[in-house]
Amino acid sequence: MRTVIFDLDGTLADTGDDLIAAANAVFAGHGLGELLDPIADKATAFGGGRAMLRLGYSRLGKPENEVQVNADYPVLIDHYARDIDRHTRLYPGAVEAVQTLSAAGYAVGICTNKPTALAEDLMTRLGVRDLFASLVGAGSFPVSKPDPIPYVASVEEAGGKVIDSVLIGDTVTDRKTAAAAGVPCVLVTFGPNGRAVEALQPEALLDHFDDLRDVVAGLIG
Repeated sequence: MRTVIFDLDGTLADTGDDLIAAANAVFAGHGLGELLDPIADKATAFGGGRAMLRLGYSRLGKPENEVQVNADYPVLIDHYARDIDRHTRLYPGAVEAVQTLSAAGYAVGICTNKPTALAEDLMTRLGVRDLFASLVGAGSFPVSKPDPIPYVASVEEAGGKVIDSVLIGDTVTDRKTAAAAGVPCVLVTFGPNGRAVEALQPEALLDHFDDLRDVVAGLIG
């Protein structure tokens, strides 16, 4: 079965504001105020919790301290889990695009570096979990993207074959994952990096979810 696998953060949903808020809650807990900006730092937010913590502490002129970052990480996750859908919204047309693919006979799934439990909770709160046949997140395997193992699992759990699949993402991590799995990659231009993703030379770019069905058909039929 032809299969379309989606990244989550920055591809299906704009989760940046809630991620930044969680990091700022950690900094505020240390009496440091809000060190990150939800607009200017959105791209870093999609790099993960530790990336946000490192960026915030770097603005204090302190040397990188992985001990502090690792100690703060579970606190950040706890803040994020409590308010995971306060500001997060699916990108325009995402639901309709997924429904169109399913109606056309494609299997659809998610492969994300967000911890699996958080991804499951977010998709459920947004009311769209049942649209996806698989969801593989961080912690499902000892490795995460760009290692191809989670991607392969997401395809197979959706009932598809890797040879007939495509990855929809928004970052260099997704580009590398697709290359490692030997599948085409579509990068969205409405994510945090905008049209800069064109420099990654994906097999296709996606400017709006309305065009997804045609883009996918051009790559895997």
